[in-house]
Amino acid sequence: MTLIVDDAGSGDLLFGVVVGAYHEETGEFKYELIDVRFYQEIFREKEYLQESSRVVSKLVSKFNLKPEEEIHICQGCIFDVAAEELQKVYGENRVKRIHVVGEAQRLVEVAYLDEIRNLGYEPLAERDEKRGKSFFHMMRWLKDNPEMLKYAKTGWPRLKNYQMFKSFHKLQVFNAVCSECGVECEVPFKPKADKPVYCQKCWSAHKPQRNGEKQ
Repeated sequence: MTLIVDDAGSGDLLFGVVVGAYHEETGEFKYELIDVRFYQEIFREKEYLQESSRVVSKLVSKFNLKPEEEIHICQGCIFDVAAEELQKVYGENRVKRIHVVGEAQRLVEVAYLDEIRNLGYEPLAERDEKRGKSFFHMMRWLKDNPEMLKYAKTGWPRLKNYQMFKSFHKLQVFNAVCSECGVECEVPFKPKADKPVYCQKCWSAHKPQRNGEKQ
C-alpha cells in the first residue's frame, strides 16, 4: 500500500501551510504545519523548503511503513527538497512524485480550512473553483481585521502592489565588507559566508554583461 503526502494553503493568503500524510491501507491521517513566518520576512530565502522537508520527515516517521510500501508525495515545488531527502532515506523506487487527488487531498484541505476558521475567517464555499476570488475575499477580511495581518503570507513579492502590504516590502539593507576592495558597504540582501559581496564600484566590474554590452 501507499502513504500519500500532500499540502494545502501554500497558495492561499492566510495562515501557513498544512502538510498531511494519508495511509491508504489503514485510513490513518496525520498533519503538521509550516508556520506562516516562513512566508513573511524570510520568504525570499526559501527556508520554507527546508522546513517542509523537516515536517515531511517527521510525518513519515510516525507511520510504521512496511519495506514494500511506497511514499507518494505531491508534485508541488514546496516538496522538492523533501522528496530528495526522502529518496535518500527510503530509496528512489519507493518515493514517487504524483498529482494528489481523492481522500488524501480532501483530508489535507479540510485540515487547512479548520485552521483558518480558528482564526475567525469563513472561507468561500467555491474557493477551489475560484482561487482569484478567494484571494480577494481573504484580503478584504484582512482589511477589516488588520490585527490579523500577522497570520498573512506578507512576504509574497506580488503583495507589494497593494497598499495594505507596502509596509512589509520596504527595501532592507545589510552591512557588508566588499570582497574585492575591502571597503564597508551596504547591500540589499543578507550576505553569506560562502559567496562574495561587492560594493557598488566593484560590482560594475563583476556584474553579468547583457547581450550587446561592451566591457
